[in-house]
Amino acid sequence: MKKEYAEDIAAELRRDYEKRAEARRPFETQWRLNLNFYMGNQFCTAGVNGDITDVERDYYWQEREAFNHISALVETRQAKLNSVRPTLTVRPFSSDDGDVKTAKTSAKILSSTCDKLDMDAVLTEGTMWSELTGTVFYYVGWDDKAGLKIGDGAYEGDVFVRVVSPFEIYPDNVFAQNVGDCRSIITARAVDVAEIKRVYGKTVAPEPSDVMRLGSAAIGGGLTAETAVGKLTSSASEKSATVIERYTLPNDAKPDGEYAVAANGVLLHYGPLPFVNGADGKRALPFVKQAALVNAGCFFGTSVVERAIPVQRAYNAVKNRKHEFMNRLSMGVMAVEDGSVDIDNLEQDEISPGKILVYRQGATPPRMIDCGSVPNDFDSEETRLLNEFTRISGVSEIMRSSQTAGNASGVALQLLIEQDDTRLSLSAEYVRIAARDIARHILRLYKQFGSDARLSRIAGKDGKIELIKWSASDISSDDVVFETNNELLSTPAMRQNMMFELYKMGLLADANGNMTETAKHKFMSALGYGGWDSDISLSDVHVKRAETENEKGEFEINEFDDHALHIDAHVKYLLTENPTGKRAQNLKAHIRAHDALKKTAAAPLPQRDL
Repeated sequence: MKKEYAEDIAAELRRDYEKRAEARRPFETQWRLNLNFYMGNQFCTAGVNGDITDVERDYYWQEREAFNHISALVETRQAKLNSVRPTLTVRPFSSDDGDVKTAKTSAKILSSTCDKLDMDAVLTEGTMWSELTGTVFYYVGWDDKAGLKIGDGAYEGDVFVRVVSPFEIYPDNVFAQNVGDCRSIITARAVDVAEIKRVYGKTVAPEPSDVMRLGSAAIGGGLTAETAVGKLTSSASEKSATVIERYTLPNDAKPDGEYAVAANGVLLHYGPLPFVNGADGKRALPFVKQAALVNAGCFFGTSVVERAIPVQRAYNAVKNRKHEFMNRLSMGVMAVEDGSVDIDNLEQDEISPGKILVYRQGATPPRMIDCGSVPNDFDSEETRLLNEFTRISGVSEIMRSSQTAGNASGVALQLLIEQDDTRLSLSAEYVRIAARDIARHILRLYKQFGSDARLSRIAGKDGKIELIKWSASDISSDDVVFETNNELLSTPAMRQNMMFELYKMGLLADANGNMTETAKHKFMSALGYGGWDSDISLSDVHVKRAETENEKGEFEINEFDDHALHIDAHVKYLLTENPTGKRAQNLKAHIRAHDALKKTAAAPLPQRDL
């Protein structure tokens, strides 16, 4: 590419970035304010130009303590949302046996990759950003230098997922609802010029680049003390340059899209979009969005911190004014006739115990002014504001402090917990959707770059490690769907209680009122006691043996088989997987043989470990 043309692209990219930064400025101001309030710097405000400025004291005696309820609300919500880890599966492209088999392989590949990438930690970090700023993004890409080494300086490559804060994202339209509604997205961040040289092989001169830093401000405290609180500030980095990356969707002029990178007037890279990560084999933007609460008609979401800031300010004001009133009551306010006493001495020592107070003869002695008592309005307003925190955030007193007001029954407590979970279920659903979209990007990238044979380890439910060999041809579908419901709406405790209710109603028993071995095995597994005793362990062995026969298509009856367990496992496979041809005929004959042996058996074999 000619130097003049490269300079024009870099300059145009810079202008586009500055234009988008100006359009995004109001959102960024709110994010900075949210982070300051979360860290405890709650005596600050947003300036006209978007800067966060401290609010100084009006008087030296003014109480300025921050009673931070916002951090507790965010931490409680995040702790609850961190339990949302959906189980994902891959829906086959068709009912053909080959598609069904490859869909199962894709699900195993996905499970292995999520474990390798530690997706739990990635989603936890992303949820932290979404709760504080309202939005977070995940960049799903391919690293050519990752994976096993396959040659001289060559690696097999692998997928990676990176959390991207909203401070780095600049959409072409801040009123687009989703990533798919944007035509292009710019990411910008300050990078050390030495790192730019290493990655892109080009020399870039440093420029003043804004970076966020953590500092402290002594703006809190009371009459006799100062409190240093955390503070989010921005400063210029002297050895860095702003790396601007623009991802543009395909169009008629550029059917493969555009990916341009520039820093301080130097074009670092220019080419098509690198990843075929869209539906139906199309190139798409490599970002997944997760919002805390969706802001209608806006690209960036809303955080509960934004809603709680006015309540937090009012709460701090009430508490501090209340403490100022109590200071007057405890320390007193003295009335002194002009010229009657030594004012300097009185200010220094005040009226300490045993002090001899000398005043002018004939003057009125100093006296303490009656300040009354603390009005009850302070207490009622404080209680009202605490309730306001609950209504705004969706976090009740039960979740925040693990305490309840009054004597509540178990049913009442359960209803309160379910109400809390319901209010958080909307944010939880956005976490689930983000996890699903990340999984789809992962499978599409493996389909694009995973042409060579690979090995993945899968941990089975019984603790066994399965090693599978696969390549891109084994991924026929990227239709990732949820295998479980929203975890907040169906917790393990709720499912266990439901199992006990079903057992009490007799719905788990057979026609004779007895629980079969299969039902008993599933009941104990649902309660989390799948290997509780030898009987259950033996039942588990029978079921696993039958499932292994189903997978291999090799059916053989052992004289020690539990025919009831085997029949249930084989019939379930026959009805759900729909095998065809000779495999189906062999399976049906095998089921009939088990049934015949079950009927002719003189007595059931003892259930013991062999």
